[in-house]
Amino acid sequence: MADLTPYSEDNTARTGKRDPQASRQALLTAAIAEFAAKGPAGARVDEIARRAGVNKQMVYHYFGNKDDLFRASLEEVYGRIRARERALNLSDLPPVRAMESLVGFSFDYLAEHPEFIALLNDENRYGAMHLDGLREVQSMHLPLVELIRDALQRGVREGVFRDDIDPINLYISIAGLSYFFFSNNRTLSAIFGTNLGDTKAVAVRRRHVIEFALGALRPLQP
Repeated sequence: MADLTPYSEDNTARTGKRDPQASRQALLTAAIAEFAAKGPAGARVDEIARRAGVNKQMVYHYFGNKDDLFRASLEEVYGRIRARERALNLSDLPPVRAMESLVGFSFDYLAEHPEFIALLNDENRYGAMHLDGLREVQSMHLPLVELIRDALQRGVREGVFRDDIDPINLYISIAGLSYFFFSNNRTLSAIFGTNLGDTKAVAVRRRHVIEFALGALRPLQP
């Protein structure tokens, strides 16, 4: 789970100045936690401000209204995962290792960040009304698609990947293999009568997801 430590106003008291960036970031962190727990409809601006340790009016000052804050929260959680993906330096890795790293990272990130799943589930229920046309989020994904395309092309040249894989379709498949497991973990556990959330089950699933994805990339046998 993301760090939910609230921003303290003590810095304002010591210096006589408010740190706008710290206040804004504290509100975003608090908002993500509140939206993840209660959804956009149930989340309360008062509680978000309390969690952040700032005046409620700062929410409206920095973000406008609650819908705008939810939109900013979505942009923030997408930005966090995209930044972590960039840090993988996929272009510096051999193609098979690059894809293995990306698939493993995607799985681990969802395991560690249930708030990301919660916000995306809510946004899907809202018909992506907050994300639709949000260029900042759209632009975040373009470099990732190009990194995947590059790894695929390098793999084709080396004879380790098939040559008919679309990078966007591959990204969706990688995300789906892990996302469904975590977003539906409790219902899947109930259906199959086993705890799919325990450490062993998660490790087994992680290994399966990586092997499944890499297997789909291998050249087809004649």
